[in-house]
Amino acid sequence: MSTKTSGFTGQLPPETFNLAQYCLSKSAKQTPDKTALIICNDHDSPSFCQRWTYRQIEETVLKLAAGLLSTGLQKGERLFIRMGNSIDYALVFFAANAAGLVPVPASSQLSVREVDLLLNDCGASAIASDGALSLPELSQEIALLDHQLIEQLKQSEPITYCQTLKDDPAFLIYTSGTSSKPKGVLHAQRAVWGRRPMYRDWYDLSGNDRLLHTGAFNWTYTLGTGLFDPWANGATSIVYTGKKDVTIWPKLVETYKPSILAAVPSLYRQILKYCDLATNDMNSLRHCLTAGEPLPENIRENWFEQTGLQLYEALGMSEISTYISSSPARATKRGSPGMPQSGRCVAILPKNVGNTPLDINQTGVIAIHRSDPGLMLGYWNRPDEEADALRDGWFITGDLASMDEDGFIWFGGRNDDLMNAMGYRVSPVEVEAVLLQHPDVDHAGVCVISVGDNVEIIAGFLVPVAGASIDVKDVDQFASSRLATYKVPKKLLVVDVLPCNASGKLLRKELPLLVRG
Repeated sequence: MSTKTSGFTGQLPPETFNLAQYCLSKSAKQTPDKTALIICNDHDSPSFCQRWTYRQIEETVLKLAAGLLSTGLQKGERLFIRMGNSIDYALVFFAANAAGLVPVPASSQLSVREVDLLLNDCGASAIASDGALSLPELSQEIALLDHQLIEQLKQSEPITYCQTLKDDPAFLIYTSGTSSKPKGVLHAQRAVWGRRPMYRDWYDLSGNDRLLHTGAFNWTYTLGTGLFDPWANGATSIVYTGKKDVTIWPKLVETYKPSILAAVPSLYRQILKYCDLATNDMNSLRHCLTAGEPLPENIRENWFEQTGLQLYEALGMSEISTYISSSPARATKRGSPGMPQSGRCVAILPKNVGNTPLDINQTGVIAIHRSDPGLMLGYWNRPDEEADALRDGWFITGDLASMDEDGFIWFGGRNDDLMNAMGYRVSPVEVEAVLLQHPDVDHAGVCVISVGDNVEIIAGFLVPVAGASIDVKDVDQFASSRLATYKVPKKLLVVDVLPCNASGKLLRKELPLLVRG
């Protein structure tokens, strides 16, 4: 049960452990000529692709690892990755790790100013760039590894994997939080081992699977779900790097016959709105995965109605990746993202203080025992914030939820996102999910705004579907028929775009800035 306090009960990683070696070495030895990766870059000709075998991936990674060390980089130094959506992004990441360096995978959506801030924060010794994205002015202390140099480094004599320890740093990622200064999350080599509970309890994954991930190489969700886990299991990954167009995904499913599709809920919603799924063969898919944001129940139902496929949800965060999920291998409950994955020690604790798990169906904050191998090493140079996130052997996620008698989690939003309405606590996630069901609403954000001295109301910000116009009275009636009165926004505003961070996550704290007059 999740109320146990004995810690992680799954198998622990060996003392000597390297992330890249864990993902690549076994399959490169056992099935060297099996396709590890399919890359499609042509929107107009979906059947045109590159194919990489496990042998080719490992050889290139180990050659590039040797090349990186030949530039003078030392074990433990940070290598910032500022590259577009290409295979080189993944190759640099795995090569850096194989060399004992600490890659810093960064989103392509970061501004030049944000890149400059992160470079200084992480103390990067070098930056890998393919020329696709703008760079800030670099100090003399930061070496530039451009596209031409990276190609030269790939010709080096290969090295063997660095014999790192399980608690050695493996990679550094920056959270997509709502603050103006992202936090660096430092993960250990063991982080990839800590993903093992997902194999059965979210993916239901085996070496026979072909997983199509809809994200870009330069997104950590793609690195983990799209590469780490399929490769660790000897499966085939499929990634699209062409121009953005929602209609490409059913075509890719028909062309490459994946058995699993992974995306965020908003993309499933767009596919349902803009694609005629009846015109493409989706029969190769066993099921679909979703994470990154709460899954509205109407998307789950509509997806099943149109495709016959189940959507299996996972709840996670940068500090541990996914740790609660549903899966074909386990029971599910409508409206719940699932249960804690096998072996994980997860509890619902009081929101502010205390380490005694709450009773069933009581809302508190989700906590993960610090013994979990998937949990981060800590926040980069943020000892105060790291201390705030720890409580008597638990990592406090900040996500609110309750747990029922069967161990299912019922998500209630973020601890700092909850709104107060007429004495009731309201999750914006719940209200947004209803607004998104309206056929004319493409995106929605909900927050509390001030309308006078000590007077606050719930407001909804709506972005219309392309080519549509929003009748706020109709949306109000729509919401009123689906929500308790105190949950219905008292003000609805139509806007062109919602404030989001570099990962596309809604910045609710900035919504009030959209109010005019």
